[in-house]
Amino acid sequence: MREVLDELDRRYRAGETVAVGTVVSTFRSAPRPPGASMLVAGDGTVTGSVSGGCVEGAVYELAQDVIGDGTPVLQRYGVSDDDAFSVGLTCGGIIDVFVERIDTTEFPSFSDVVESVRGGEPVAVATVTEHPDPSVLGRRLVVWPDRDAGTLPSSRMHDAVTDDARGLLDVGRSGTLHYGTDGERRGEGMSVFVNVFQPPPRLIVFGAIDFAAAMADLGTFLGYRVTVCDARGVFATEARFPGADEVIVDWPHRYLAAEADAGRIDKRTVITVLTHDPKFDVPLLEVALRLDVAYVGAMGSRRTHDDRMTRLREAGMTDGDLARLSSPIGLDLGARTPQETAVSIAAEIIALRWGGGGQRLGQTDGPIHTHEEPVRSAGGAAQGL
Repeated sequence: MREVLDELDRRYRAGETVAVGTVVSTFRSAPRPPGASMLVAGDGTVTGSVSGGCVEGAVYELAQDVIGDGTPVLQRYGVSDDDAFSVGLTCGGIIDVFVERIDTTEFPSFSDVVESVRGGEPVAVATVTEHPDPSVLGRRLVVWPDRDAGTLPSSRMHDAVTDDARGLLDVGRSGTLHYGTDGERRGEGMSVFVNVFQPPPRLIVFGAIDFAAAMADLGTFLGYRVTVCDARGVFATEARFPGADEVIVDWPHRYLAAEADAGRIDKRTVITVLTHDPKFDVPLLEVALRLDVAYVGAMGSRRTHDDRMTRLREAGMTDGDLARLSSPIGLDLGARTPQETAVSIAAEIIALRWGGGGQRLGQTDGPIHTHEEPVRSAGGAAQGL
């Protein structure tokens, strides 16, 4: 709803009833991502887009029906020889669009969502888009990191959706979740689209090497906005890092300090130092370890690690500062290739975020999924690569 939020809020406050179509799933080369929305007002006015023009006419007609009878609809649009889609996408992709009615009766907590979005407070709207019981279809939960609003028919549904919505909220990514009809994590019959209103967390990869390329690709897959930074312009090129959102040529410590001063570093930021060169690493880590971020990890052998720690102490870093450094970086997975190493680094980041121990689940007891708040800092040295 972000792209239609202002218009939706204006009409909501005026007491109007509107319909909003939202892309909830995409397949192949879909023109718009999940979360793309189109608002259709009672007077026929259209705001936003779900496909860039391919299926807007069909969604418009469907939205008018939804305004009239209030019954939400999930509709698939695409091109297939096996399925007779009424409207095709010229790109050859497939999108699922959920069309729902919104007004003060249907969505009483909408004003709270608007207030959170405009105030920069993370919030997610979870909507049931598929369920065999028509009375459940279209039910919503509004989920914040510390509270929620709305109800689902059972406590199992409510708890599962709330927990998983917070997981998506933590990484800043919208998506569709699938459950059994009563919220069982195994099974099918209920789909819930979680529309997340939060910019994705940042992953800053320092060092334009092959390990950085693998880390950038995996970071994007995990929902991070990825920056690769290196002072050597011949290596730090967009062509070498197609998985990154941006590639920066600058001295790492200078770039990180400037980003922090500009307010673009926060508690969700992940910093990986893959240069293993003292002239880059030490000044950079002096900056990074004094920032309130989720993770700071540095690559290198154990000998490199020992030398780095000595240099950092000589530069005035305290034991408390150094305890936040994950070095050697990653979990002990026996990784060899850049891609495997990226997985080991990502595994450590995930484990620290959620309080996991990194053990094999078959050798542990207790619940697999916990409801603990994420662990934000890396305390102590991790196992080496």
